[in-house]
Amino acid sequence: MLTFAYAVILLIITPGPGVLTTAGFGAAYGFRPSLRYVLGLFLGTNMVMLAVITGLAAVVLSVPWLRVVLLAASTAYLLYLAARIALAGSRIAFIEAKSPPGVLGGIALQAINPKAYVVNTTLMTGFSFAPDNFAFEIVAKVLILNAIWIPIHLAWLYAGTVLHDLDLPDRTHRVINILMALAMLAVVGLAAWSATLLK
Repeated sequence: MLTFAYAVILLIITPGPGVLTTAGFGAAYGFRPSLRYVLGLFLGTNMVMLAVITGLAAVVLSVPWLRVVLLAASTAYLLYLAARIALAGSRIAFIEAKSPPGVLGGIALQAINPKAYVVNTTLMTGFSFAPDNFAFEIVAKVLILNAIWIPIHLAWLYAGTVLHDLDLPDRTHRVINILMALAMLAVVGLAAWSATLLK
């Protein structure tokens, strides 16, 4: 169980679309207004988790043309975000938010977020700690995952609001932007790699 919890921390804390946009909305709108978006991400994550547990995700992703469409849409979106981050000026620009975040925006992101599917599939199908009681193991995994997911995303949201208020040099802003863009590109690479495993 501890190994599973450790894996959850490592897989969720790494930058992906969810945490990067969470920090971006925190920087743009502040902590409290962005909680609606984080709630959407939370609901979306749990919907993806349910789709993985029930096998619905495997069924949907087994349709070749649909898998290609979803992969193309998510890859294009992630590349767009990476470009926006890397090419931003001297401000930290996780994303440029033009409208207040909402619950539906968070749910929608998780629905096309390849990292959400990869992470949930990895966690739900691996790291078995109660092989004789499948129901207990799944319920325990869901509870542990959510107990870790919530504070990590709230920490990223807080980090975005703090970074917004810091007066960092332009060079530091640029380095942060490029590092975050590279993290987004790594997610794109992971999505492409996971797609080859599903064939």
